[in-house]
Amino acid sequence: QLQLVESGGGLVQPGGSLRLSCTASGSTFGINTMGWYRQAPGKQRELVALMPNDDRTDYADSVKGRFTISRDIAKNTAYLQMNTLKPDDTAVYHCYARRWRADYWGQGTQVTVSS
Repeated sequence: QLQLVESGGGLVQPGGSLRLSCTASGSTFGINTMGWYRQAPGKQRELVALMPNDDRTDYADSVKGRFTISRDIAKNTAYLQMNTLKPDDTAVYHCYARRWRADYWGQGTQVTVSS
């Protein structure tokens, strides 16, 4: 099994920054993609950013230019640098990993953007 643990969420004012981290443990061999999704209250979970092992990146239009995903493949860790945060970014952010053809999710970390 694969476990994903997120950290770095919190309360930040509009225009501020946060950096999320996600570490994979357990059966990590075979991970081919890591990324981030988020779910706001009353809304469906949505893609934020993905990064396969080939270093390509894919971002939601709403975060392009503000968020940056990165990975340390050797450490099985993914990061999400979030800048110029907006109240609409408030959500639970879930780490995601694909191992072979199976999808895994972390429990999530709360990000609240409010003055």
